Amino acid sequence: LAALLDNHIHHGNELNIDVRRIAWKRVVDMNDRALREIVASLGGVGNGYPRSDGFDIVVASEIMAIFCLATSIEDLKEKIGKIVVGYTKDKKPVLASDLKAEGAMTVILKDAFQPNLVQTLENTPAFIHGGPFANIAHGCNSVVATTSAMKLADYVVTEAGFGADLGAEKFIDIKCRKSGLRPSACVLVATIRAIKYHGGADLKTITEENLPALEAGLVNLERHINNITKVYNLPLVVSINNFTSDTAAEVELLRKRVEALGVKIVLATHWADGGAGAADLAHAVVELCEKPQAMTFVYEDSATLWEKINAVATKVYGAKDVTADAKVHSKLKELEASGYGNFPICVAKTQYSFSTDAALRGAPSGHTINVREVKLSAGAEFIVMICGEIMTMPGLPKVPAAERIDYVDGKVVGLF
Repeated sequence: LAALLDNHIHHGNELNIDVRRIAWKRVVDMNDRALREIVASLGGVGNGYPRSDGFDIVVASEIMAIFCLATSIEDLKEKIGKIVVGYTKDKKPVLASDLKAEGAMTVILKDAFQPNLVQTLENTPAFIHGGPFANIAHGCNSVVATTSAMKLADYVVTEAGFGADLGAEKFIDIKCRKSGLRPSACVLVATIRAIKYHGGADLKTITEENLPALEAGLVNLERHINNITKVYNLPLVVSINNFTSDTAAEVELLRKRVEALGVKIVLATHWADGGAGAADLAHAVVELCEKPQAMTFVYEDSATLWEKINAVATKVYGAKDVTADAKVHSKLKELEASGYGNFPICVAKTQYSFSTDAALRGAPSGHTINVREVKLSAGAEFIVMICGEIMTMPGLPKVPAAERIDYVDGKVVGLF
């Protein structure tokens, strides 16, 4: 799509596209901060018109979101055609369909659009299909994989990425809202180590018994529980990945606190024992599914875009307020005036905290969520709200994993 866009501009720009208002970025499946903002088409007349450009990571691309939200190949093609790639010099949107791109793009995706059927180590069928991250995208696998699985099995388990503040909220407010899917139950997966970390424990001693840290960190788990049971109104079971470093005292403290909230808690050891280690969890899920509840959205379609981000921030993140500069407010009004106000929102923010500060652990309250940027995903039919310092093109850490990977004596080492 990016190539077709620049090619159209190079060959006369019949659509009168304003090169200062290109909305479509290129993508690459690599963390590379140097590509966030670039200048493209340098080197002379034959290379096109020089302009500002940039890259996002593949999982943040609108194409990935469309791929996962489309209900059929025809729907996929239609959604691709609605992508806004830029604006004309009189500020009218230019769509992918204006570039006649949707047909060829659908052909490229036609085989990939078929869900990938794989087999687990215990011969259970599973679909692995689509991969938008839940911190910078909507964090759910494809609708076609989920609906296909529902035609083939009595019970279907699907994952939404990261915590219940990100993946679960987007699963409900975007995927379920768009597809009509309604979950019968929810499993909240947690570890004692993660809870202790949210209670202030040092990662170097995270496997040591630390009841005060566990006690302090439980506020994080409790907020996730509250979001699922009170905000989303879903039947819930808490599954604790039970590791050998977990002590009996820690397990007992955790069990008492969760059960005091009226929620069932189950220890799971499937990481070590396979399916047998998750049998109790499976029975608990089956029991929950016999008592379905009417799921609720965090906000209504009719709410304004500003009301929607306020609802997510205050109800789910525990924030007191939402802020944004005049440019963001102007963009929101422009989107609503263009007929996009009924779209759900997709919040891009750190996965490490309920706030936009990755270092703020536990369950912070009274904080402020700042909306830094707003992006229209007209094909995927949602509005991206970029909050805090999150980037849609990540950078590598100071010590990247690549430094540990090597090829020694015919074997790859350092991957894990």
